[in-house]
Formats: sequence, structure tokens, C-alpha cells
Amino acid sequence: MVDHRGERGAGLAWPDRGHGPRCGGRFGGSRIGKQAMSQSIDDTTPWADRLSLWAQVACQWECVARKPGNVSRTHDFADTHLHDFLTSAAAIGPILGRAPCRPLGQTILEAVRATRTSVGSNTNLGLVLLLAPLAAVPRGEDTRTGVARLVAATTVEDARLVYQAIRLAAPAGLGTVAGEDLASEPAISLVECMRLAAGRDQVAALWAGGFAELFDLHLPTLGGGLQHTGCLEGAIVLLHLYLMALAPDSLIARKRGEAEAVEASRLAGLAARSGWPHRQAGWKALTDLDSFLRAQGHSRNPGTTADRVGATLFAAFLTGQLELPCIFPWWIGEGIWP
Repeated sequence: MVDHRGERGAGLAWPDRGHGPRCGGRFGGSRIGKQAMSQSIDDTTPWADRLSLWAQVACQWECVARKPGNVSRTHDFADTHLHDFLTSAAAIGPILGRAPCRPLGQTILEAVRATRTSVGSNTNLGLVLLLAPLAAVPRGEDTRTGVARLVAATTVEDARLVYQAIRLAAPAGLGTVAGEDLASEPAISLVECMRLAAGRDQVAALWAGGFAELFDLHLPTLGGGLQHTGCLEGAIVLLHLYLMALAPDSLIARKRGEAEAVEASRLAGLAARSGWPHRQAGWKALTDLDSFLRAQGHSRNPGTTADRVGATLFAAFLTGQLELPCIFPWWIGEGIWP
């Protein structure tokens, strides 16, 4: 249901339904989806301030990590730069901090307005659509249960406000979702709109499934990446590779067609299976993937995968599986980045 402007918006044989490497300890399977308050932030810190901080940090970590095909601290696009994403993260943080007290559609619309005011373009529509339901879960409620409940309870008014947000963001190549015209007023609830789009958009698919895949697949894969690489950037890049490999990025498919999205997914699978970041073959495969993704300007940008990575980082904070200050270094590997 989401596209991006200058923005970001197969077949790995892993154990446990192909979910990637598993990790024990804080990211062990029994921890995934369990509500656990971070003990590193003073308990007197208002919940809204925590949500705002975690959302901003999740967005910042996602965009500075050197993920293939995306804007990062070493790559800009011709019309969109790293500072646009960092500014967008700062703009939406306070709005997401107030999410538990506001209707979901209102939070999404206000976050898109803040982004438009701050950077003048669409840098984060898909990410906002994923972060807002997570942020809206009341303090003390299990995150997984709460987000599924909130998504299921969305209304036609939520859909109307989100349609307004999408029109404001002006994503390229988006006009209708099945029988729903985004230029008109919706007649069904927001989650029903997402179900109509789920077959062709991975953000909508997460909504349609009550965010179960985020807890069953994304969070365990992030944890496995932390165990495998020992650092944040390595884990973020591995998560990005695994998600691309398991399903073609829907933004690439929308902009370039299914065949190119499938090829990008194939190359991501090669990179994930080639031992990155511990083997030279893995670095070569990562470079090959990055070269393919950047060969057509930024039209092969895997932006929907990046949105899901950012949402995973935010969920890790919400469930207490990442904390501030973070115990993991940013990068400790060796190799030549593309």
C-alpha cells in the first residue's frame, strides 16, 4: 500500500521456517514478543519520552547502517540524502511518543505532516505505518498482543486519515488498492484496506497479519544477527539480507517489475549464504547485490525492506530486547564495504 519517492518505502534454507540464525540469551525464543521494560532508562522517565527516543534511535540506526541499495552513511540518492532521514526521525519521534493517547489514524497523519514540514518529501511513509501501531500499545500491555488488538480495532475514520496521509506523502506509482481508490474517501476500516493491499505490499501484509511476522520472524533474525556478528550494523545488514532473500521487496516490484525484484532477492540470498561478514565470498556477494540495486538510479531501492528493519529495531526496544545504552558496538568486522 506504500511507495516512496527518493526514499527507501529468495529461498533461504534456515531452520524454523527459514527464519535465519537464532540467538539465545536476551534474544532467545522465549523472549520474543514478551513485554520487558528496559532497565537502562530511569524509571521516572515519562513513557512518551521513551517512545520518542526509541523511535528516533531505531530510525537513525536503520538509515545509517550500510545496507545494500539504500541511503546510508556512505551513500546518498540524487534527490534524497542521509540528513533527510535523520531529520525525519527527529520529526516523528515526539508524535509517536503521544501515540497511546490518540487514534491511530491521527498519529499516522501527524507524523507524515511533520515529515513533510521538516524535509519536504516522502522519506518514511512505510516506516510510519509500521511504527505507529507499535507505539500506540499502552504501557504495560504485551506488545505483540496489543498491536494485534489495535490493528484489528481500526475504523473507517482511521482509514480516512491514513488516505489523507498517503495523498500528502505523494508516493510514486500508487493510486488504487484493489477496489479502493486512494483519491476518494474509504468505505472500509484501515485494517480491511491493508488486507486488500497485502498481496502486493509487505507493509500492508504485516498489518493484515496483526504484525505476527515481525515477532515470529524479524525479531529472532535480528537476534541471530547480533549473535553472529557481535555488532549492531552487522545484525542490521544481515536482517536486511534475510528479509530481501525470503521475499522480493515490494517497492522494487512496484517500480521495476516482479522480475527485477526476484533477481534482487536471489542476489540477497547469495550474500546471506556466502558467509558475510566473516568470509570474503560474502563481501563479494554483498558488493554484487549493492551494484545491482544501484544500477538504475534508486529505482531498485529496497525501501520496504528498510521499513521493516526499522520497525524491527523499534519493536526490540519496546520488548526490552534492545536497551540504551546499547551493549553492542556499532561495527567490529573487517572487509571493504561497497
